[in-house]
Amino acid sequence: MKYKRIFVIVADSMGVGAEPDADKFFNDGVSDEGSHTMLHISERMPGGKGLDIPTMNAWGVGDLDPILGTSKVSHPHSFVAKAREKSNGKDTMTGHWEMMGVYTTKPFMTFTDHGFPKELMDELEQRTGRHCIGNYAASGTEIIKELGDESKNKGHLIVYTSADSVLQIAAHEDLTPVPELYKFCDIAREICMKPEWMVGRVIARPFIGNSAQDYHRDASNRHDLALKPGVPTVMNILQENGYMVDCIGKIGDIFDGYGVTQTQKTTSNEDGMDKTIAHAKELDYQGLCFVNLVEFDSEYGHRRNPVGYGECIQRFDKRLAELVEALHEDDLVIVTADHGNDPTWAGTDHTREKIPLLMFSKSIQSGRLLNERESFGDIGATILKNFGLKLPDNLIGEPIEELFE
Repeated sequence: MKYKRIFVIVADSMGVGAEPDADKFFNDGVSDEGSHTMLHISERMPGGKGLDIPTMNAWGVGDLDPILGTSKVSHPHSFVAKAREKSNGKDTMTGHWEMMGVYTTKPFMTFTDHGFPKELMDELEQRTGRHCIGNYAASGTEIIKELGDESKNKGHLIVYTSADSVLQIAAHEDLTPVPELYKFCDIAREICMKPEWMVGRVIARPFIGNSAQDYHRDASNRHDLALKPGVPTVMNILQENGYMVDCIGKIGDIFDGYGVTQTQKTTSNEDGMDKTIAHAKELDYQGLCFVNLVEFDSEYGHRRNPVGYGECIQRFDKRLAELVEALHEDDLVIVTADHGNDPTWAGTDHTREKIPLLMFSKSIQSGRLLNERESFGDIGATILKNFGLKLPDNLIGEPIEELFE
């Protein structure tokens, strides 16, 4: 064991360039070929100076591409690389599952263009006893502005989807208390286990406020009901062998608690980094801390706000510097992503992109740019190798051997 604790921090959607097959994936009729989340954000930052990210720059992010504001520097304590996705998809679950070794060949079902079938909606209304409104692809913040009054005054459930494989139910907490909304989402999850309606996640989206001007989602009470991976993942193997698998953010929901030792929900990227830094300072264990920071994607990528996204990256970079101060000599941090979401691209969907691997440890002495990796699963394979565990034949990935020099 070279590293006692491994922190995998997913900067959700922070892709670094189109996959070789990006021409087969589309946003509003435009292929994802040519998308590049980080590069295009850097080109849109005010003043033409690009991204101000000194921590990631010192880790070697400038080796990956000519991202404006970064430069090529010596980075002896960090290895950097890009990784390609083998799985067929560009969504949250596919990306995270592949990191832990799961190869997804069939994309999860989406209902972006026409909403959910009448038969599904009729069953949901019959079993919940509530009238459902909406039923189209929308931004969560926008649809509660449009339909929030009906939910607040009549107790109607706002049902919507997105470009992801997801059924979301929003309801005002005054008429639909959070525990009741969770029960309705349990019903929706059961309905959506049918093969023809099997979405990756059902999400409870309670909201509060007095009018359309101040309705806002109660992030602390968000609840995801995801499909469980079909096979044990790297996380299960760690857990079964007595290693910690601590999840921060929505990781526990993405894996439906499968292979999770303990989990902490978050309300924002800042909250996620607060918990990660506290974790690094306070907990002494052997194992994995798996973190998702969702605001890059939810607040800026889907809303096509490149400057807001760039500022979010810059805030994250500052928190990374704080994390470094809390790290032990034998800790490893891997900053990565799960897909792209180029905010300069057509539509509002994710983009089919490679992900960064920024791998830092105070114990690394020969850091450099590495060749491109063939799978996100190399993250999980590396974790297992570190703890002396074997990757099963039904999981994918190859260890990043340079980390053990």
